[in-house]
Order: sequence, then C-alpha cells, then structure tokens
Amino acid sequence: MNVKPDFSKNANQATTAPAFLSVWDMHAYYGESYIVQGINFNVHEGEILALLGRNGAGKTSTLRSIARTGSPMVTQGEIWLDHKPLHLMESYEAATAGLGLVPEDRRIIAGLTVEENLQLAQIAPPIGWSLERLYELFPRLGERRKQEGITLSGGEQQMLAIARALARDIKVLLLDEPYEGLAPVIVDEIEKTLVHIKEQGMTTIIVEQNAVRALELADRAVILDTGGIVFDGTAAEVLENHELRAEYLAI
Repeated sequence: MNVKPDFSKNANQATTAPAFLSVWDMHAYYGESYIVQGINFNVHEGEILALLGRNGAGKTSTLRSIARTGSPMVTQGEIWLDHKPLHLMESYEAATAGLGLVPEDRRIIAGLTVEENLQLAQIAPPIGWSLERLYELFPRLGERRKQEGITLSGGEQQMLAIARALARDIKVLLLDEPYEGLAPVIVDEIEKTLVHIKEQGMTTIIVEQNAVRALELADRAVILDTGGIVFDGTAAEVLENHELRAEYLAI
C-alpha cells in the first residue's frame, strides 16, 4: 500500500528570530473558490523566501493577498509588516507601508520613458533609491533612460519593473514569476541584482515556476499545495529532499 508522504512536521517551524512579515491564518477566495486556506508563515528581515508549489497551488494568490490587491478577497486572518497591520489596509496603504509587488505581466506604462516610469513611482525626495543608484544597479536602464519602457526587451522590462518597485523605498519586494520567458543569461543578471539588494537589507518573496533556480537563490522556502502549506523550512532542505521535490514540485 502506498502512503502519501507527510512533510507537515516542517510546516510553520518556530524560529528564535523576530518576524518582519507575518501571515497568520489567512483565508482568501476568488468568488466562491476557496484559494488560500488558513496559511501561516513568517519572513525575516533581509532574507529571500521562495514561495513554491505546482500550478494552482495558491502561490500568486498568496502574494496578491499579502499585497492587498483585492483579488483574491481575503476574508480572514492577519498580515503584519514591521508591526503594521496590512490586513486593515487598502492596497495603496500597504504599498505606502513598504510592500512592492512586481506582477507577472510587469505593467510597464505605455507612452512613458524608462526614466518617466521610475519618476512616477519614486517618492519625493528619495530616501534610499535615487535614480542614480537605480541606474548603478541596472546599467542597461541607465543606457536606455530616454527610451519608451514598453519597447524594451523582456529582460529589460523585468529590470524596469523591479527598479520601479525599489524607487518607492520599499521594505519587502514581492516577485511573481520574474524569470518567465527570459533567457538564462538574463536570469543570471537579475539574480545577481537580487543578491546585491539582499546584501543591503532587502527582504524578498519570490514566486517562481523554475523551482531549482528559486531555491538556489533563497534562504528559506514555503511550499503550497491546494491552498495550504505542506513545508516551511530552509531552501537547502528542499534541494536535498528528493521525495519532497518529486511530490510537490515535480522536480
């Protein structure tokens, strides 16, 4: 008789480090579809968390719920960022509190140059991420600052989307499928950038179908399955556990 492996002992592991972002008993729906089913996890300041799972597991829905986008609709639970109750906020208030969501479709604004896209997002005066600092982080954007944003290559648009989020001096960067459709050399470049901003204290949650690359980048991993958490632990544990990867990530 085959018994489905149980990795739940790893879910929601306690840690002595204080949480920077906490999700407690979060439930969310698309209409009548129950998408996020009472999940709990913490993210610590300065770490990269990979949020993984098969298609339909609830990864993007979880990310959008944290960002308070209104779709899916969060009906229960609490979300705290640096002692601020995101669950009581509208999306624009959550953004002001320090969340920066980079959606899968990037949403570069048509008709605006690279620099205008950044200026539109930037707080005034910039506290941490001036245009000059962003161009140092993404030299390609500096070279194309006067070019219309939507005419950039896919990789350059992803760089612009990340830079635009940083321009608001955020505390947590939320990335939804940042590697999709990009050549490996561009993924390498984006990963180097994410490591660089991590070294400067940025906290990041990454949702990515390329689970191996996300795990190699991340400090910790949370794996979702049908709207619930089946694993919460280190990225290294997932990379080393063939049974876990096969069961929930198909790798």
